Amino acid sequence: MTLEDKNQNNIISTELVNSYNIDYVFSDKPINRFKTKPILEDRSKLLSELRNEIENINNCELKSNSKKLVFSDGDYQSQIMIIGEGPGQKEDEIGKPFVGDAGMLLNKMLKAINIEREKVYITNVVNYRPPNNRKPEPAEVTRYSEFLRKHISIIDPKILILMGSTAMESLFGSRIKITKERGNWKDIIIKNKTYLSMITFHPAYLLRQPEQKKYSWSDLKKIKKKIDELNINL
Repeated sequence: MTLEDKNQNNIISTELVNSYNIDYVFSDKPINRFKTKPILEDRSKLLSELRNEIENINNCELKSNSKKLVFSDGDYQSQIMIIGEGPGQKEDEIGKPFVGDAGMLLNKMLKAINIEREKVYITNVVNYRPPNNRKPEPAEVTRYSEFLRKHISIIDPKILILMGSTAMESLFGSRIKITKERGNWKDIIIKNKTYLSMITFHPAYLLRQPEQKKYSWSDLKKIKKKIDELNINL
């Protein structure tokens, strides 16, 4: 005995379908059962909510001694996210990260691997200028790390570039040293998602220690190679 080939759309008889008085529409197209990523408007809304949350922080010496909140700069759709330490004097005046001498060096570093600053997303560990440009204290880093992790989760980058020991410590703790960890790809888990990160020297440090630029150049080449491997368009 042979079985006749049957079209899937003919398996349910027309009479049975009509008996339930329900309109059925059959399609050969596969059903997408996976949730799609939030649309860009949602990302913009989440960033606005995070900014407001930071603006409304209480009992914060950094906020009390600053002129402006320094939230971010660049393209929030970018797959590359750069994290620095905190605002300096010019950043505090303008309200954007990396606009002083360190920012000019950052721009040159990015151009060296054919990346325009406008094509990446930039923020800091702390969003207000520390008094006298001091390094953020451990308690401040811990407090703002909660905001930073939310920030990373919203942007959802393919590559995180952590510039300086403060950025490194905010996500990996203070037990590791930047001199040993820079130049190595490291995974960081945030909200059950793994992000690929590269630790490198902060441009401000390179201005003080120009002999270290050769190590940063090595890190930049690794970053460029990974961008090409992941087919990231910038």
